[in-house]
Amino acid sequence: GVSFDVRAGEVVSLIGESGSGKTTVGRMILRLTTATAGTISFGGEDVAGYSRRDLRRYYARVQGVFQDPFSSYNPFFKVDRVLGMLRSNYLPGLSDQEWKRTLRSSLEAVSLEPSDVLGKYPHQLSGGQLQRLMVARALLLEIELLVADEIISMLDASTRIDVLNLLGDLKGRGLGILFITHDLSLGNYISDRTLILRHGRVVELGPTPKVFGDPRHSYTQALLACVPQLHRKWGDEPGGAVAGENGGAPAASANGGSLVAVDDDHFVAPEEDRA
Repeated sequence: GVSFDVRAGEVVSLIGESGSGKTTVGRMILRLTTATAGTISFGGEDVAGYSRRDLRRYYARVQGVFQDPFSSYNPFFKVDRVLGMLRSNYLPGLSDQEWKRTLRSSLEAVSLEPSDVLGKYPHQLSGGQLQRLMVARALLLEIELLVADEIISMLDASTRIDVLNLLGDLKGRGLGILFITHDLSLGNYISDRTLILRHGRVVELGPTPKVFGDPRHSYTQALLACVPQLHRKWGDEPGGAVAGENGGAPAASANGGSLVAVDDDHFVAPEEDRA
């Protein structure tokens, strides 16, 4: 029940609670999980039919960065290793001088000074630095699409905004970004379009200002109602919770039918009948 596209120079947020299918969608796009139905196309080609050689070309244009930056590094090797592996697989023709120039350019693009990170072990760097290194690794290939799966959920608040601003800069350079998150405020901050996912189905999609400013599906409304507010404390609501319209998440969900157009670019799933 998921259908959408990501255009060049656009950030699309895929938002939903844990278990809604966000990471599964990202893994299918990256060919880390096989899609059992439907089509995932890149440049008009179905990626499911790619051979190993085709897949290597695909990964030269599409890359992913994941939630836990520490899991991407072997603690026994310096961080240079993950960059060097990419060089040996995708850029073997570069001379040492060309590689150093390319590497410096990619690191500076994510606001990292090469001397601060290269030659060090993962434990010697912060989570924010490790996450930026993974983005820099993707940029070494001059990719066209980045799947960013909860890439800032493990970072502190000050580092989060730095990484979000970095994604904004990359969008300005023409990179398409699928931003997977459960945090509505982050999705609202960075994205051009938003998809709300529930139980593996899109229940609402459209331009971010419309989805956040005029939510039509009860699930979207409940999610927005549950975002903590600076002017309201936990005890201000009955039972101590910040509740949705019906006191929490609604009983309704998408019925699996087609999305209905609210207007030309805003769509919502029909609600199930309630008892």
